Amino acid sequence: MTQRQDIHNSEIPVLCRSCDARHKGICGALDAEQLVRLSKHTSKSRHAPDTELRALSEVQGAYANILGGVVKLTKLMADGRQQIVGLQFAPDFMGRPFSDENAVSMEAATEVRLCSFPKRVLEDMLRESPQMAQRLHRQSLAELNEARDWLLTLGRKTAAEKVASFILLIARHIDPEREDDGRPVEIEFPLKRADIADFLGLTTETVSRQLTHLRKRGLILISDRRTITIPDVETLAQAAEQEC
Repeated sequence: MTQRQDIHNSEIPVLCRSCDARHKGICGALDAEQLVRLSKHTSKSRHAPDTELRALSEVQGAYANILGGVVKLTKLMADGRQQIVGLQFAPDFMGRPFSDENAVSMEAATEVRLCSFPKRVLEDMLRESPQMAQRLHRQSLAELNEARDWLLTLGRKTAAEKVASFILLIARHIDPEREDDGRPVEIEFPLKRADIADFLGLTTETVSRQLTHLRKRGLILISDRRTITIPDVETLAQAAEQEC
């Protein structure tokens, strides 16, 4: 009988066996031998909310897979104003391969768990593993497509549509494989109201007002300042003028 090569009896390192970055992220393209090599250089860490993970223009010495939590990407204007330009979720890859400096600041929006590895080690593996490079390329393209969609949200949608779109963005990233079976979905905002306002180009007061508006329409239920229940995702998507 052929021995089943699953997570219990394979040669895959223990720390990689239940890791979403291995199953769904860029490490999923590596075989057991390559994972063993990479694991010798990896380190796992936890970071509290509001911790700066990477500074703008900081020389990149390491990359990381996000294992849990939400990372916000920000840029500063000359007068000190901050703009959130993106969010990353598990199992996204954090960093810009083959670039010397970070193009954005990276900050933990929630508690974040990272699996980090030296820049040199990962770039060597990218050169020798076309499959890994392709996975990273596909992830980059997905982030680009999402950024383009978000340009539409920021440029053309009403305040209510922007807030509805943000709620959908969080719901779809927190549980990306969940089927839309009509059941309610509960999410917890990874951002404070002020950060949501910054991300959407609105005021904090407008965000609060639009959340109340969506609640009164029955599109969401609000348990507290962070917890939202979506009774029907498709109905909320229609309110956001997105395809479900």
